[in-house]
Amino acid sequence: MDEATLDPAIRQALISLNDIVTPIPVSWLPQTWGWALLAALLLAGIAIACWHWLKRHRANRYRREALALLAELERDPDPDAIALRIPELIKRVALAAWPRPEVASRSGDSWVAFLRNSLPDRKLGDDLVRMLDDLEYRKAQNRSAGNTAQIVATTRYWIENHRVPV
Repeated sequence: MDEATLDPAIRQALISLNDIVTPIPVSWLPQTWGWALLAALLLAGIAIACWHWLKRHRANRYRREALALLAELERDPDPDAIALRIPELIKRVALAAWPRPEVASRSGDSWVAFLRNSLPDRKLGDDLVRMLDDLEYRKAQNRSAGNTAQIVATTRYWIENHRVPV
């Protein structure tokens, strides 16, 4: 349609039209102090959770290092070498977690009972118990009593799951 063919009333209506005006953007800031308080509490909660996670992560560093040593030990093809080093590894883990006087002097039944009591379910594999209980009385060629894979798995279970009283 041409402007010349338009009705004068339509022409006047078209001239009086304005462009579309968009409203001002809505602010993302909270409109009341309650939302600001909720945001502050949420941020504080996140900060506290991160701090606890970091504290627990640092406290369990000895476990990660012990598991890395156990994985390295597990690759050793000699079961007697594994049998010699596992009790040492368990003692080192216990010394890292508990006070030295509580751990260092234990051996035999007392040591096995201590290890059992540190687990939530109090279950320690029979092969590991037998090995820890009388390892020092075995001949050098016959130290690996029982299934070495089971002993390594039980050692890993103890390292991952033992509980240290606070």
